[in-house]
Amino acid sequence: MKLVNNEYQIQGLSVLSIAEEFNTPLYVYDADKIIEQSSTLKNAFSGINVKIKFACKALTNISILKLIKNQGLDIDCVSIQEAKMAKMAGFEVNQIQYTPSGVEFAEIIEAVEMGLKINVDSIPLLEKFGAKYENSVPVCLRINPYVQDGGNIKISTAHKDSKFGISCELGNEIIEVVNKYNIRINGLHQHTGSDLKSAKSIFDAAQVLFDLALNHFPELEFIDFGGGFKVAYKEGDFTTDINEFGKEASELFSNFCLKYGKNLELWFEPGKYLVSESGTFLTTVNVVKSSPHRNFVSVNSGLNHLIRPMMYDAYHEILNVSNTETNETEIYDIVGYICETDTFGKDRKLPIVKENDIIALKNAGAYGFTMASNYNARFKPAEVLIINGQAKLIRERETMEDILKNQILIEF
Repeated sequence: MKLVNNEYQIQGLSVLSIAEEFNTPLYVYDADKIIEQSSTLKNAFSGINVKIKFACKALTNISILKLIKNQGLDIDCVSIQEAKMAKMAGFEVNQIQYTPSGVEFAEIIEAVEMGLKINVDSIPLLEKFGAKYENSVPVCLRINPYVQDGGNIKISTAHKDSKFGISCELGNEIIEVVNKYNIRINGLHQHTGSDLKSAKSIFDAAQVLFDLALNHFPELEFIDFGGGFKVAYKEGDFTTDINEFGKEASELFSNFCLKYGKNLELWFEPGKYLVSESGTFLTTVNVVKSSPHRNFVSVNSGLNHLIRPMMYDAYHEILNVSNTETNETEIYDIVGYICETDTFGKDRKLPIVKENDIIALKNAGAYGFTMASNYNARFKPAEVLIINGQAKLIRERETMEDILKNQILIEF
C-alpha cells in the first residue's frame, strides 16, 4: 500500500474504492508483494540445491496457495486439512511436507496414504511409525536443538521447554528406535521460531543437525532449517537480510556437504516472510469516544479477526486512509468491538479520525485470517486479492447461515 497524490493505493487501485466495493472488515492482499518475496528467496542462495516450502499456516486461502505454487515453491502443512487444500491448489503430493505436532497416529497414517513427506516430532510417534512401516516409508525427524530465539515466547519453538520436536539430548534413544525397526530417515528438521532476532540462531540450530547427520545418519536426502525470517512491522525493526543470509547459509551448507560426502537438498519453510507485507486489513470507524484520559477509536472488528496484537503483543502500523490531507493529528487507542480488551494499537498518532473513516492495519497478511474466529458470534471478514491491477474477491463474507451451519436446535 502506497500513498500516491494523497490517496492510498494498491497496484494503482484506490484503497477507499476497494473498501467501498467490498465493504469492511476486509483483508486485502497484494499479489505483487508475494511474487517479489518469493523471487527474493529463490535467488538468495547459490551453489546449493534449495527448496522453499511455504509454511501455509500463515495464510491458507486457496487462491493465495495457487499463487505461491505458480512461483515454483513447495509447501509445508501442519494438518491433513491444509495438505488437502494444497492439493486442491495444484501442489503435487511430493511437494507437500507434513509437519504435525502431537497428532493422533490415525492422521499420520492418512498422510502416508496421501503420499505426503512425513516429519516426526516425538519418540513415541517414531516408535509407532517404525512398528507399522519399518523401512518401507521414509521419514524426517524434527529435532529440538535448544536454541532460544523469536519475537515472543509463544512463537519461540526450539528452547528446552518447548513442546516442539525431539530433544537434541535424546540422540541415543532416537538411534535405538531407528535401529530397532530399520527406519529409513531421509531428513533432519528444526524450526527455531518466528520473528528471529538474528540469523545466527538458525545457524546454531543447524550445527546440531549437522552433528547428528555426520554421526548417525549417512543416507539423508535433505536438511530442513525451518523458517522464521523477520519482516519489519515498524520503523527501526530488525529485518532479515535475505541476500546476506543466503550467502552465509550457502557457504555453511556447502562446507557441511563436503564433510558429509554428498550434496543434500537444503529446505526452508518461510510463512510470514512471503505473505505478511502483502496484507492490509481494512476496518471502518464505528465510534470516536473521548474520556479525560484517553481517546478511543472503535472499529468494526476485533480480536476475532486479528488476534496478533492481543496474543503476541504484535505491532501493526495503523493508518487513517480517509484523512490524508490534514496536518492536524490526535493520539488515539484503536480498539475493537469484541466484549474483551481488544486493543489494536495504543497511543497512536493519526490524522483526526471521524466516524465512518477507513482505518488500515498494515502487515496483516500472515496469521490474520487464519487465526480468525466467530467469537461473540461475529462473522469472519471477506478476503480480496489484488492481481494484475484488478481486485478479485477470494473469500465471501460470512453470513448468519455460516454461523448456524453445524448447530442443531434440539427439542426439550
